[in-house]
Amino acid sequence: MSDTLTLSAQLRDRAGKGASRALRREGRVPAVIYGDKKDPETIHVEERALNKLLGTGHFMNSIVEIEVDGKTIVTLPKDVAFHPVSDRAIHVDFLRIAKGATVEVAVPVVFVNEDASPGLKRGGVLNVVRHELELVCDATNIPDEIEIDVAGTDVGDSIHISAVKLPKGATSAITDRDFTIATIVAPSALKSSEGDNETPAGE
Repeated sequence: MSDTLTLSAQLRDRAGKGASRALRREGRVPAVIYGDKKDPETIHVEERALNKLLGTGHFMNSIVEIEVDGKTIVTLPKDVAFHPVSDRAIHVDFLRIAKGATVEVAVPVVFVNEDASPGLKRGGVLNVVRHELELVCDATNIPDEIEIDVAGTDVGDSIHISAVKLPKGATSAITDRDFTIATIVAPSALKSSEGDNETPAGE
């Protein structure tokens, strides 16, 4: 499970592009907290502190406790907007999390036991179709990653969501199909058949 992150914030007195630009010049990033059937709260956070959290690599699937105006608000980051040129964070959306709430998050997948896959040992290639899984889980128990065991897989095999053991309390957000997460393909999979790369006689 991802650690709970903390972030100090201040309420924004003014909204609008001009006010936001002024905040960014001061090293602050405008943000909004919404959800849980409450009015949105416009805030701003320190850019350096935000960048530190973004650098953890799991900011988007971590609970973030925002300390603002003497209270702590439990949130989940939902969107970070970046400047197209400088790549600096310019706005963040946070979703309020009610006690006992479930959330939908994108959790990265990690493949293990590749050395125990006959297909990979014979030169096959692990073709990853989905690098993340959309899961519905308890807001206080969001997994850092989902391990997928490829032991015993051979060339031509596919790994579907039905074969993945999800953490307790977590379910796939996609329920209408048994979608593919990865396949084991031969190195020559991009060729239509063996011998296509041979030069025909007479050329």
